[in-house]
Amino acid sequence: MEIPLFDLKRQYMRLRSEILEVVDRVISSGRVILGNEVNELEKEIASYVGVKHAIGVSSGTDALVISIKALGIGPGDFVITTPYTFFATASCVVRNGATPIFLDVDETYNLDLDQVELFLSKVKEGKMDETVVQNGDVERKVKTVNKLLNLYKDIKPERVKAVIPVHLFGRTMNLERLERIRERYDVKIVEDAAQSIGSEWRYDDSVVKKSGSVGDLSILSFFPTKNLGTYGDGGMILTNDEELAKICRKLRVHGAEKKYFHDIVGYNARLDEIHAGILRVKLKYLDEWIEKRYQIAQMYSKELSKNSLLESIPNVDWQDGVRYHVYHQYVVKLENAHIREKVIEEFKRKGIGFSIYYPLPLHLQKCFKNLGYEEGFLPVSEELSRTTLALPMFPELREDEVGEVVKTIEVVRWQ
Repeated sequence: MEIPLFDLKRQYMRLRSEILEVVDRVISSGRVILGNEVNELEKEIASYVGVKHAIGVSSGTDALVISIKALGIGPGDFVITTPYTFFATASCVVRNGATPIFLDVDETYNLDLDQVELFLSKVKEGKMDETVVQNGDVERKVKTVNKLLNLYKDIKPERVKAVIPVHLFGRTMNLERLERIRERYDVKIVEDAAQSIGSEWRYDDSVVKKSGSVGDLSILSFFPTKNLGTYGDGGMILTNDEELAKICRKLRVHGAEKKYFHDIVGYNARLDEIHAGILRVKLKYLDEWIEKRYQIAQMYSKELSKNSLLESIPNVDWQDGVRYHVYHQYVVKLENAHIREKVIEEFKRKGIGFSIYYPLPLHLQKCFKNLGYEEGFLPVSEELSRTTLALPMFPELREDEVGEVVKTIEVVRWQ
């Protein structure tokens, strides 16, 4: 039984008539760039996420580049982020002339906010505050952060401008803590919600907010494989700040508010009308698809919890209906790299789709060698890159297909 990692065709067959109708409507209108479809999608996404402004752009990558630019971050500035993520999270910083600071992730695969606060308290306040550590081994985290402080020992407090947290694979980071970090350390928060549209976090006062709603700027990706994806590239910038929204709108059209009159140098980064129209069709089904992804994740978790080859599975419950994880990917951690290779071999033999997110963490990429990171500096990210594996995950995945994936991993267990 061949099982794809992701199957766009199954979804399309259900939506085909609606998709073709909107494509015809857009082309027949004669307005294919920044027209009604983009305007309406921006309103709908802003309402869905819970923000005042949404700006449609050409990709999630461009959304990140524009966000960093809009915040005035550039040469001599530093931005904290995770090394266990897609390249664009860090490249957007470098493309604006600034420098990324990679801190390690925790067992959730997300940026370890304990380490973020250890680093910021030392740099911004002059003394590392170990009381900020909420989870795990304090000594290990302090040791990791001290290594990084040696790399950035001449850094000036005011030059650490922002943190880019990534809600990786659809798992929401602690939004309430992110807001506290912004207030305490005077840094901007740029939420990378490329993989997490619709995910949520419950605050201590029981308020529930969605990922992408608390950043000074936040971004979404509409890449075809995303939970809300188009048939090509697309992205969006989210904010509650009217002035930042105005700057981002200029930057997506060459820095011009009025055509041919350029206040700043911007980009050609517009979201096309056809993509916006397609996304408006799909947005109506997003919550249904998220529910199906959760059900599939529950099936996986129930069966895989019995397998001794797996060190961890993303078994994140929705508590009182709060969607802490929307399962853009279902990524498991195998016992070791050798076991992962054996599972991959068996998947290939059976025609089961898989992917490795991500085979080399960003701090060890050749293009960032100048930053001075060495193997062993960020041990959790490095271990995850050696041992994790993404299993097939999409709303139309059938129960028998889930069963076949689980059975195949079981075969390796008993080899």
